[in-house]
Amino acid sequence: MNLRKLIFTNNACYKAGRKIKPKGIMVHSTGANNPNLRRYVGPDDGLLGKNQYNNHWNQDRPDGRQVCVHAFIGKLKDGSVATYQTLPWDHRGWHAGGDANNTHIGFEICEDNHTDANYFNKVYKEAVELCVHLCKLYNLTEKDIIGHYEGHQKGIASNHSDPRNWFPKHGKSMDTFRADVKATLCCKNDSKKTPASPSSTKLYRVQVGAYAVKSNADKQLAKAKKAGFTDAFIKYD
Repeated sequence: MNLRKLIFTNNACYKAGRKIKPKGIMVHSTGANNPNLRRYVGPDDGLLGKNQYNNHWNQDRPDGRQVCVHAFIGKLKDGSVATYQTLPWDHRGWHAGGDANNTHIGFEICEDNHTDANYFNKVYKEAVELCVHLCKLYNLTEKDIIGHYEGHQKGIASNHSDPRNWFPKHGKSMDTFRADVKATLCCKNDSKKTPASPSSTKLYRVQVGAYAVKSNADKQLAKAKKAGFTDAFIKYD
């Protein structure tokens, strides 16, 4: 994950200063054909590129609306994909249009025209890794992740279709997304397991065996020498 930070300190949501205890994650997508982070994240930090219209969300009420999410995923000016954290994770965001603002971290994935599979796969992977990071921070699981449209179905978010309007066009869904988060979480957890300690029993080895009792090793050693093996083929350790 290419995680960077540019907190929207000029947004009225940030200024409100309310905090939450994150109990879930809500996945959004922007619903507009513009994959560039500079459309939403600003001002330019040298990586984003300049927004010529200055209509990014780091202002009091972007586009006259009370909106703010915790992060955006999209393209930098060099075409690479990154995640920008735009609110502290435990800050109450304005992203759900309902009670999920009180419980969920929300992030937006910048949509394109829905035809670029390479771009989709990159931002999808970035979103999975962001969710894994947040799950580990707040002791969450894949079961705590929902799309905006699922939030509406649960009665805790406004009536939006994202990201279901985009994911299926590339063979994905919120179910596959949760499964990928779960698989990545399990993989990372398994990699941190401590290997079993080797046996502390001292072994005396010869070419054809290993013995816990040195006298038995000596007997085998004598047989090996009698058979013509030299010391180069015989070793104690």
